[in-house]
Amino acid sequence: MSSDRLITIAIHTFERAHRMKTLLETHGVKVALQNVNLTNPSISSGVRVRIAEADLPLALRIVENAEIFSPEVMDEKKGQRKILVPVDFSDNSFKACIVAFRIAAIHDATVHLLHSYIDPTYTARASMQLSETLDFEPGADAIEDITMEREISRVAADSMRDLEAKIREKIKDGVLPPARFDSEVVEGLPEDSVDEYAGTHHPMLIVMGTKGADETNRHLFGSVTAEVLDSCRCTILTVPDSTSIPTVDKLRNVIFFASGTQDDILTLDALYRLLPETSLSITLVALPEKGTEKGAQGLLSYCRGHYPPYTFSLSPLSLTNPVDDYDRIAEGQKVDFIVVGTRKRNIFARLFSPTLAHKLLFHADTPLLSIPV
Repeated sequence: MSSDRLITIAIHTFERAHRMKTLLETHGVKVALQNVNLTNPSISSGVRVRIAEADLPLALRIVENAEIFSPEVMDEKKGQRKILVPVDFSDNSFKACIVAFRIAAIHDATVHLLHSYIDPTYTARASMQLSETLDFEPGADAIEDITMEREISRVAADSMRDLEAKIREKIKDGVLPPARFDSEVVEGLPEDSVDEYAGTHHPMLIVMGTKGADETNRHLFGSVTAEVLDSCRCTILTVPDSTSIPTVDKLRNVIFFASGTQDDILTLDALYRLLPETSLSITLVALPEKGTEKGAQGLLSYCRGHYPPYTFSLSPLSLTNPVDDYDRIAEGQKVDFIVVGTRKRNIFARLFSPTLAHKLLFHADTPLLSIPV
């Protein structure tokens, strides 16, 4: 059977057939329309949209997800669940996009790509911007600064369009699942932009790329991810650049740090809602200052009775610290991600006593899921 043979992919009115033709040809699929009344095409009915047989898989991905490949349709989508991905256009932020799209496909959620750039007049804070590639030195006078700000804004917008095009190509190729997405470029400190978006839109998840542990330790106080992790009251998934990310259905081994309080149940419920159909194997680790053997056994029994898709085991009770526990467990098995429940803390507590999530962020080259409780 020849791959050049034309097949009919749809039969529509002329107007709808023409819209489909435009959509497919915009993304590289040649289309022929048949049964068109050339004298008065607007009254034609039963117009056949025909493509080469070899283009069928690609055409179906495009047609079945038209809202992804026609961004203007997104304006009609209201009330969608959102997954926020702050991006700096690096390879690692694209890795975060991959994770976000895979989770969005499970929940029929929309991925929101957010890039924040710094006004060049704020020179003291310029090193904190998300993108190292868009780092400009400010000019000597206000006119030069304004020109530079416009250039930064233009480059950021162009980079976002390039990222959107890359994502659509990956969806067309079947590399990414067909989740809806939109984007935004704003001026401001990245951590403030993320907090502001989260406070307004309440995304179901924030996915952020991070650098490797060795590198982030050298930039401890400049980490945007750490700032967001400590201050934002949303579920946050961090994705280290050194991590190989499996598909969601292949996630298996999880370390869950238990507080020994009712917060553990809230955290596990949130994890279950996020990954309801994934067969996770969860190792429960009781935090040294909270855990008791009796309490840990009670949590283990509860988990086994209430989360049937998951399997649970209990790590020996530690008398040292959670970071040592992570190292001990990770030596014996591959850990796909870590789960930590985080409670709201005031700014002084965050400054002088970093959260466990913060400590693990800079210690472990493993994805970390921080769930507010």
